[in-house]
Amino acid sequence: MSIEQTAGNLPSPKPQIVQHRHFGPAMPTLNWVPAPRYLMRRDLLLQIFDRLAPGRIIEYGCGAGSLLADLTARGFSALGVDQSPSALRLARKLAAENENLSVAASDDDARPESFDYLTAFEVFEHIEDDHAALAAWSRFLRPGGTLIFSVPAHPHRWNAADEWAGHFRRYTRADLHALAEGAGFEVTEIQSYGFPVANAMEKLGAKIYARQSAGEDRAEMDKTERTEASGSDRKLLTKLWPIYSAWPFATLFRAMLAFQRLFAGGDRGIGYIVVARKV
Repeated sequence: MSIEQTAGNLPSPKPQIVQHRHFGPAMPTLNWVPAPRYLMRRDLLLQIFDRLAPGRIIEYGCGAGSLLADLTARGFSALGVDQSPSALRLARKLAAENENLSVAASDDDARPESFDYLTAFEVFEHIEDDHAALAAWSRFLRPGGTLIFSVPAHPHRWNAADEWAGHFRRYTRADLHALAEGAGFEVTEIQSYGFPVANAMEKLGAKIYARQSAGEDRAEMDKTERTEASGSDRKLLTKLWPIYSAWPFATLFRAMLAFQRLFAGGDRGIGYIVVARKV
């Protein structure tokens, strides 16, 4: 992107929000860009939402709000809830330019049974009592409404990245049914995302996350503090953004996204996406 010149022949400030043609919103000047793992999850989620009628969404753990920005562009209206101050600062940047997106630190102002969709992506693994959390959140979903959430898959794949992010667990398919059905939902679909690229990246990234977890800024963090930082800490990826957002990598990555769809119905990926109906 070229830098426009001001009347004084000085470069104008770079925009805080950049809309990537294929990857959605990014905020590189604020040290937040979409991670490859997020982009693989996003690919399948957008396909799911493209099958659904636009409606009102409440998302817990919305992070920077980038997926909600994608969905409001498709006709949905959304409330994003997040307890992380750093994530909220980013999400409010997007919400300031989007009349169909609002963000808040709590659901205190939400009305029961006023949303068509309840979503939480990579959130339940951060909550010690995930069953209680879903049961509490479900009151905001109308009868017959749709729950869509994602979690990291396979407990045997536990690694340093889970420690870095403040996770309590990874999930099996049986865990997903127990979680959803225990809160009054009927599971209608489970997809697996990330295979094979994210699987390889997870193994390589575990060593990096192990070093970061031992660093001064994270070594003393508890799970809550690590959780709050995980949705907005993209310093390393921001340095790589000029490379993987450029068209050669973007073209290659889009081919990888298409390839992962061939395996979405199986169990080979690093995470699950669950669709369920409130009964």
